[in-house]
Amino acid sequence: MRLNKQKRLSRQKGLIGAFVRSAGYERRFLAKNPWDLSMVLWIPLATVLLIWWIFSQIQITDLPIGVMDKDRGPIANTAVRYLEANPNLTVRQLYHSPAAVEAALLQRDIYAVVIIPEDFSRNISSSKPATIVLQVNAQYGTHSGIIQTSVQSVIGTLSAGVEIQRLVKQGMAPSQAAIAYSPIGIQRISLFNAATDYQQFLASTVIPALLHILAMVIGATTIGRELRDKQIGRWYDFIESGHPDLTNIEANIKNDKTIAASTSAADNKTSVIDSKPRKASILVLLFGLLGKYFWPTLAYSLWSLLAFWLAAPQQAVAISSLIATYVGLVLLMMLSFWLGAIFTLTSFSLRMGLSSTGFISAPSYAFAGVTFPYIAISDSAKHWSDALPLTHYLKLHIAQLQMQAPVAISLPIVYGLTLATVIAMFLAALLSKRALAHPERWGAR
Repeated sequence: MRLNKQKRLSRQKGLIGAFVRSAGYERRFLAKNPWDLSMVLWIPLATVLLIWWIFSQIQITDLPIGVMDKDRGPIANTAVRYLEANPNLTVRQLYHSPAAVEAALLQRDIYAVVIIPEDFSRNISSSKPATIVLQVNAQYGTHSGIIQTSVQSVIGTLSAGVEIQRLVKQGMAPSQAAIAYSPIGIQRISLFNAATDYQQFLASTVIPALLHILAMVIGATTIGRELRDKQIGRWYDFIESGHPDLTNIEANIKNDKTIAASTSAADNKTSVIDSKPRKASILVLLFGLLGKYFWPTLAYSLWSLLAFWLAAPQQAVAISSLIATYVGLVLLMMLSFWLGAIFTLTSFSLRMGLSSTGFISAPSYAFAGVTFPYIAISDSAKHWSDALPLTHYLKLHIAQLQMQAPVAISLPIVYGLTLATVIAMFLAALLSKRALAHPERWGAR
């Protein structure tokens, strides 16, 4: 029994040693390679701050429109003043010809033009129908939606004023005239994001999507470079036994003198010839991979905390909701690392791994249901959306931070991300074991 206990302790020390040696190996590599270090530190930090700065103006205001006033009557002038007074609009210029309007639209000086036809004021005074034409660049969905709503509001207010004045002139009391003009009213209540805060709506969801992309790239390159440089065998030997000492420069130099090496004339770099297959331990590989991804996981946990702090709403949110959302974001980052590793290990190619991560992660935000309604996409797109981890995290994020839903609603997402991360970890270890058994496939770009 004592012997079995000693064996367990020895095995645990071996696994911890594999983790520590692998983390030390990765730390030395990052210290010597500024580009890889920037992918872990500076690029995600710059991404978080840049996106938050881009959406620092939380509301869309002063969208430029043009006006072509062919009437020049008093009511037309009132309409122009109302348009200018609307906070969402600004009248950039009064145009006098369709050619000038077309040129301004094509150059994006304005996003819409309001055309007031001839005899507009005269028709209103004569109680005849009068129409104002709005031509809007619908290519920009958000812009055009805001402009259409704002112009409709302005013209509705102007129309109400004109009709109420007409009824008052006929002898009706102003209060009765207002009721007669619009007997049915609507009371609009915004349940969530009442201030239409685009920083909360877009920035807080775009940042996790971009970190997800960067994390998958890191996941692919961290193990992919070992395959590409034919160093995965030496890396495993080191994390398993500590020899050769890949964290010590002098030891590496001495070790390389005893191993046959070939020098590439193209890049003047020395690559060690290693064609020996390894019978690897799954647990040693698992702990070695955990050590290899320790520094990216630590760094992206900090960047996730920064993004989470920026995205947290000003109003009070339950601490359980905050914890669940942050844990979900960290799990998304970890899962992204392992998915990137899986794609590279599956194909034995760093290039194919990076292509796969880009294919999956780059458009994932479009399928997440944030900017385009999830219920409106096709069934096949829904299946694809449900397979993407970002979709599930953003559901958690929006429900807890923006809708302040009970945390119990989102706990299944946290459990699902945890299970997916654990499965991805073991799958990456199994694929690493397969890669170590096939040295003939090392070196693929």
